[in-house]
Amino acid sequence: MFGHHASRSSQSCAPASALMWRTRAGSTRVSHFAAAVFRTSAVKRASSELPSNEDRPPSRSRPPQERRTGMSRHGTAFYDYRAGAVDQADNRALRAAHDLQVPLVYFVGTRPGWYRPNFPFYVIDDDPSTRQVLVAPGTMVGPMDEQEPVLPDDPIERRYAVREVRARIHQARFRGRVVPAYRGQCAICHLKEVRLLDAAHITGDLEADGEPKVSNGLALCSIHHRAFDHDLVAISPEYEVRVSTRLLQDDDGPMLELLKTFDRRPILVPRRTEWKPDRQRLATRFQRFLAAAV
Repeated sequence: MFGHHASRSSQSCAPASALMWRTRAGSTRVSHFAAAVFRTSAVKRASSELPSNEDRPPSRSRPPQERRTGMSRHGTAFYDYRAGAVDQADNRALRAAHDLQVPLVYFVGTRPGWYRPNFPFYVIDDDPSTRQVLVAPGTMVGPMDEQEPVLPDDPIERRYAVREVRARIHQARFRGRVVPAYRGQCAICHLKEVRLLDAAHITGDLEADGEPKVSNGLALCSIHHRAFDHDLVAISPEYEVRVSTRLLQDDDGPMLELLKTFDRRPILVPRRTEWKPDRQRLATRFQRFLAAAV
């Protein structure tokens, strides 16, 4: 592994091929925007054999916060070389990954200093003159216990891989904003186990106005998120929990009995006004809940 900088970065993404270390909620925390490209023995050999560019004057690198990264609608993303000479070890290894077509892990920022790994990604283009590579998602094929990473040739498979990765990245970033706004707690039951917390959309992200804003989200534990999505639990515009009549009248063990106790209780809301759930969105969603109960 290379890159040992200790600074924290709010950069949106960084490619790598090794998990740095595990953190809560399945994310990976890295110490720098390009701190983890794992060099396999093949990459090491290839990077040592790349032609020299020592006569090329190094470009002036943009500071980390200006690096042009982020996934396009086609599922590709530009990633800048590390600052300094084109032929420094980090950049040679990145370019070797292109020559060898080895899979990488692509770390996408969910909030400042926190990254989520996406695997596999491939370097599909390398341009030393602009000091950038282009990365794209691959897919896993084969039996579940022996899956192998590949870069799909079929356009339909490529589109599927892109859609899947974009959905994961969107949800990870949305969660990275919503859960901290609720101080790491479920809005309904106040559960504080972050690994069991989700970011639920009030207005669905596939709907026209389903914006990925904190005010369009609720931090919910897994069971309350599922109940909310199925209109078994709702949040009124007055920030009260409502449990469906069907569940209130049902008798199905202690878990359901506990859920019933939250009916008409106030939810936990973010402290900042602009982060609080949008009342108009809640009203629209609440009408759906009432209609489902009929």
